[in-house]
Amino acid sequence: MLALRLTRTAHLAVHLRRLLVAVGSAGTGFLLLCALGYALSHPDTPGAAALRLAWCAAPLAAAVQLAVAVARTDPGTRPRSGLSAIGLGPGRLMAVSATTTALSAVLGSVAALFLFLHLRGDLTGGPPSGRVAADALAVGQSLPAPAVLTLLVLVPVLASAAVAHTLRPRDTRPATATAPRGYGRFGAYGWGKARETFGAYGRFGSRTATVSAGSRAAGSVGVPPLERSRAGGRVGAGGTLQTQASDPRPSTPTDGAAETPGSTQTLDPQPEPTPAQTPHPPSTTALPWGIAVLAAGLTVETYTGNASAAPAPGTAPSAGVLVGWALTALGLALAGPGLTHLCGRLLQAARPGALRLLAGRVLMEESHRIGRPLGVVAAVAAAAYVAATVYDGDGPAFGPLATLGALLVAGCTVATLLTAAVAAKHARADTTDALLRLGAPPSTLRGAAAVRTAALLALFGPLTLIVAVLAALPLDH
Repeated sequence: MLALRLTRTAHLAVHLRRLLVAVGSAGTGFLLLCALGYALSHPDTPGAAALRLAWCAAPLAAAVQLAVAVARTDPGTRPRSGLSAIGLGPGRLMAVSATTTALSAVLGSVAALFLFLHLRGDLTGGPPSGRVAADALAVGQSLPAPAVLTLLVLVPVLASAAVAHTLRPRDTRPATATAPRGYGRFGAYGWGKARETFGAYGRFGSRTATVSAGSRAAGSVGVPPLERSRAGGRVGAGGTLQTQASDPRPSTPTDGAAETPGSTQTLDPQPEPTPAQTPHPPSTTALPWGIAVLAAGLTVETYTGNASAAPAPGTAPSAGVLVGWALTALGLALAGPGLTHLCGRLLQAARPGALRLLAGRVLMEESHRIGRPLGVVAAVAAAAYVAATVYDGDGPAFGPLATLGALLVAGCTVATLLTAAVAAKHARADTTDALLRLGAPPSTLRGAAAVRTAALLALFGPLTLIVAVLAALPLDH
């Protein structure tokens, strides 16, 4: 009920994004049902039917990716302070977001079922209509209800599972190194922070103690050095209070004054950084893996493309080409964040000005948010170039179902990229407002956005063209 209320009371932009998820689910469900109809019409060619079903994995992955991107930007399920007190913690909000995604996808699957039955003529009782081939609709044959239900629930189940995995609650506390469990001094069993050497406890003034308010008070100038050493540390030369040996961070004077031999230094513990203050790690760790997977995909496609002939009219490329394209798209998706981060660093090279510095910093910060959708869009653009090269005027026919699949994949990936860009803009809204309050002209912000776009096009454009040419070489024969 909560998911239904949040769906009903959302803004218009949120409804439009959820409508895109429903459209993607409807298109994918219709293609899956057409693959089932082809299998029913051609029981003697199970290999071709299985290949058609396997090619539906591309629009299925694109629809799931769009659903995850829309769920991330949903303001109704965004964690806020105070919601845990009424039972809306991170886990409950994750469940609500997954349920909302499932509702949108189920709406699209139901629309796909009605469209498929309408084209078959089951709803009107007349002959089949539309440009879809009759063998893909299985006209005159009964549809197996378990198979239809299984295919229609694929998008809702996978989309909600992906949203639940992406928005699952995570432990935001900073990880601390835990020492191995062992025996403390004089046989005290427990978790020790540091091992003590032999005789450390017996040396004068070397006992570790937690600095409390009383020990800070004892660290004032009026207290003798011996009392200060008993309170919390050792006495150094000139009566200064030194830090403990177990604390790796030296304490600094809080009043900004220079430390003199006769002054007293207190042991004020420095606060740990909160998760909001902790910078996001660089998104370059998956770049080598992405390059390796991309090279493997091009290699597989080259070998399988050279071993087989060009696709005949009305047929799809071989399974090896499908595996090669899938690995190529996965490699570009993995390398996208690292390439975006690298693009931001290159913008700041060679004595940058304010414009390039701002654009580069924003790209580095947003690399984990827009890098993967950029890589997927580059893969789709490369696949479109290959399709235009293979399916030219003298090549095989590009049927209505193939056109629908291509439009569905391209539309979902572009919508995912735009959704991620809007989410990144909202994430840096506080920074933009702060720059405007400091006197930065709006033209500078628009110029930084133009520089970011030009830099991404300059990096991903040639890369997409190179991958497309290498992928099209084994098929263009």
